[in-house]
Amino acid sequence: MALGAILGVVGSNFTDSSRLPASDSSTAYSLLAKGGSDAASAKTGTIVWHTETGSAVSAATRSTIAPMLQKVSTLGGVTSVISPFTSDGAAQVSADDHTAYATVVFTSTSHADQAKDIAKHADTGALKVQVGGTAFTNPRPSEISEIVGVLAALLVLLLVFRSVWAALLPILTGVAGVAVSSLAVMLLSHVMTLPTVAPSMGALIGLGVGIDYALFIVNRQRKALRAGADLTDAITTAMNTSGRAVLFAGGTVMIALLGMLILNVGFLSGMAVAAALTVLLTVAAAVTLLPALLAKIGPRVLRRSERRATNTAFAARGEDGGAGRQTPADRGGWARWARLVERRPVATGTAAVAVLVILAAPALALRLGAADASSDPTGTNTRGYHDTMASAFGDGFQAQLLLVAETPNGQAQQAWSRLIGELPHVKGVASVGSPVAVTANTLSMVEVVPTTTAQDKATTDLVHTLRSDVITHTEMGTDLRVHVGGTTASSIDFANALTSKLPLFLVIIAGLGFLLLTLAFRSLLVPAVGAIGNLLTIAVALGATVALFQWGWGPSLFGIGGPAPVEYVVAILIVGVMFGLSMDYHVFLVSRMHEEWVHTQRNRRAVTVGVGETGQVVATAASIMACVFAAFGFAGVRTISEFGVGLAIAVLVDAFLLRMTVIPALMHLCGARNWAIPAWLDRILPHMSVEGGAETRQEQEIGTQPVPEPEPVDA
Repeated sequence: MALGAILGVVGSNFTDSSRLPASDSSTAYSLLAKGGSDAASAKTGTIVWHTETGSAVSAATRSTIAPMLQKVSTLGGVTSVISPFTSDGAAQVSADDHTAYATVVFTSTSHADQAKDIAKHADTGALKVQVGGTAFTNPRPSEISEIVGVLAALLVLLLVFRSVWAALLPILTGVAGVAVSSLAVMLLSHVMTLPTVAPSMGALIGLGVGIDYALFIVNRQRKALRAGADLTDAITTAMNTSGRAVLFAGGTVMIALLGMLILNVGFLSGMAVAAALTVLLTVAAAVTLLPALLAKIGPRVLRRSERRATNTAFAARGEDGGAGRQTPADRGGWARWARLVERRPVATGTAAVAVLVILAAPALALRLGAADASSDPTGTNTRGYHDTMASAFGDGFQAQLLLVAETPNGQAQQAWSRLIGELPHVKGVASVGSPVAVTANTLSMVEVVPTTTAQDKATTDLVHTLRSDVITHTEMGTDLRVHVGGTTASSIDFANALTSKLPLFLVIIAGLGFLLLTLAFRSLLVPAVGAIGNLLTIAVALGATVALFQWGWGPSLFGIGGPAPVEYVVAILIVGVMFGLSMDYHVFLVSRMHEEWVHTQRNRRAVTVGVGETGQVVATAASIMACVFAAFGFAGVRTISEFGVGLAIAVLVDAFLLRMTVIPALMHLCGARNWAIPAWLDRILPHMSVEGGAETRQEQEIGTQPVPEPEPVDA
């Protein structure tokens, strides 16, 4: 309530500014800002009109369009409207004279929606009016995706638990954590640069991990109750086992997210902090709110038949001392699967790895960038605007490059003039504007229009050619310095910078993950296998994203249009979030194995029990998280769709193929070496326990008889 009250006073302060420090495009913008040009800070929108008959600048058309442009020019935040009816905008008319456009320059886009409405009212049917450009493009994710994700998660929980309260508790916990974190993220927007999609991204991550974390705790408490523990002991056991694992798993997710800070990109760092804050608050809800709810609900977390069976079993165990009792790992579908992997580790592991490699293979073709309106769904306003402008002015009409030149002397000015003369003959250049002096004789700029769209690889190639060849050759022997800026160039610089830092990012988070798992399980092999498996899962996530969104196998399904490069923000977020989430499942699976290993010192028994007992809950958790993530695929915003769908596929693959198949197969083959650690390292490492002390295993130990080792593994 306090956060809501504060937010009601100060509001939020999200911004989609994404300028990259220390790049050629950012240097261009900095020079323009120092020279007093507003090209560095202003946002522009375009109002285009088209008529099939007559001229787009005829007197009849002007009588309709000119008053509309006048109204737009009086809105707050609008600094100028460059109209084709004036000499400054004379070039803004198509060659066939049927299409023309006006450029609206904003210092603040707070009235952009109002300007859009005014423009649309000038549409008469015979005269088609459309709007586009960065100022008028503000995609808003559909809120229905969050509701669908929660309802799907609730359905899965009801099918698994067959108890309304057991199904509702994880949902209530996850939603509460996300609600608080959303308010916190809105307030954080006043402190850090956060894009408008940050709350949606936070809700996506928070709902997934929040519901999952609560699920693990509820599941463990239900086990304790069925084993005969009273309510207080059951909650204590759940918190001292799964609660510990939740804290540990949440910590790994936060570390992976905060690893993005090394990229040193303002808005991306803000998103990393916002996402980590969301995870922190959902973990807090799981270890504070959830135990209170469990105490309030009491035994009703079990369905009635379970409560009756528990009472009967407890009485029977008192009579026979628990002889002959089966552990949860000895029965059920996951127990059978665990024994199959134990008997055939090579066959099952190899088959699963083959599938993982096939799914990950498209990641080799990953191309980072930013989608433009040419990939929007047919029939949408943005796609209609793009098609109208492209047919009249060429595909590159909104991929303009801004060349900013430092010309400190006459020699540099002559070289700059020579370069402007050569630009029209460069492959991929459609047109070159007239040079504009920013400061007298020392700083100038010119607009270059490519022949291809902003997202086209040919446009990226053109930017590289200009920088590495054409401009460099002209600068040689002179004091001329030319920088390529503009929105398109900035996107390319972002993609290049993040791609170059991706290996370092992977090494850092993999190293930190390895260290944490080594501390938790006092082993070198288990953390190494986990870290390598996490990297494979990340490759699957990126591969699925490439196949569906870059190659175009899936965008139409999610209502976001056609193929386009993978958004650079999405790729980095997938790496950070997926590494943390895959660590979660590794922690929950291996902590149960380690618990059994400490108790029995039998590796095959430990691995089989770990898979048999955690299989259902890990599968349920993965299915819930996949439902929540996949629901965001229909949010209507490409960035969120790519992120949600890529994570949904990767989570399912990670849980079912990697954690439940490849990892146990490898651990069976490695034997007791899984739990080996050099004596010197064991002495210096601090002791910590993910799954709690021996006293917390009471519900597994009641009535459990020693189990002989299975027959030797048949590979």
